[in-house]
Amino acid sequence: MKPRYIWSTALAILITFIGFFAMNSMYGLTTNVYLPLTASIETTPLYQEIKERRTEFEVAPEDAYIDQVWKKTPGLNGKKVNIKKSFDKMKKEGVFNEKKLVFDPVRPKKSLEDLPASPIYRGHPDKEMVTFLVNVSWGAEHIPSMLKTLKEKKVKANFFIEGKFAEKNPDLVKMIKEEGHIIGNHAYNHPDMSRMNSGEIQEQIERTNQILASLTDENPKWFAPPSGSYNDAVIETAAALKMETVLWTVDTVDWKKPTKQVMVQRVVSKIHPGAMVLMHPTAVTAQSLGEMIEQISEKGLKINNIEALMSESR
Repeated sequence: MKPRYIWSTALAILITFIGFFAMNSMYGLTTNVYLPLTASIETTPLYQEIKERRTEFEVAPEDAYIDQVWKKTPGLNGKKVNIKKSFDKMKKEGVFNEKKLVFDPVRPKKSLEDLPASPIYRGHPDKEMVTFLVNVSWGAEHIPSMLKTLKEKKVKANFFIEGKFAEKNPDLVKMIKEEGHIIGNHAYNHPDMSRMNSGEIQEQIERTNQILASLTDENPKWFAPPSGSYNDAVIETAAALKMETVLWTVDTVDWKKPTKQVMVQRVVSKIHPGAMVLMHPTAVTAQSLGEMIEQISEKGLKINNIEALMSESR
């Protein structure tokens, strides 16, 4: 055999040998087992372990539902193990590691939009998030301070604005919008809507929607009835206008002018996953907002706007 053929044969054997070891390392096999180059990753022990154990970590989705007390309640996505992506993250070490599992979301079959008209008091009780509802009919002088604190703390909130207030304070409405907060409807002139007929209710909501849309270029999706006063006609009229009616589970009672310590303690002691916290632009709220955010965050709860709270993401 000629020397050049000997070297060619030796080189081919070496390349094949290296290939066996490369595949061995890539697919997380033991040093005594070698994977043929044509074999599927699905036959590897690591892949099979992920496949067999995935049910330990998967969570079924939860449908939106009507609670007897808390009414319309959003669902939550489930999570399913993506075996291939999980394998790709674990293959270098070649051992199962639950911290490297990759999940795909699984949407519920029934979402908030599929439910009949009903008020919303809270997010899903297992969602580690809360939201602030700022009802605005007065207190213009305190809004810039509140916006500054929210920006410093990187928190997005919701401002439900009375139509009459918006007409008098268009720059404040635009400022709230520019800061990235949700702007909702708080009726036109703070009536007791439970005492109004359907036509009057519709006029209050639509008139305010028109004012807010002219300032923000967006139609409000969320409606907060003044003083939380509503009846079936209010809920159904808002729903016909493609709006959700929003109430709360935690009240600052800031309009009674409590001390900062009393108000913060009141909120923090009652806070819970999925909470919707009612407040107004008052002096004590502006002074307490930063501390309130810090103490809620220390409980492991995120604070975001109502759209994030109502979303099905975990």
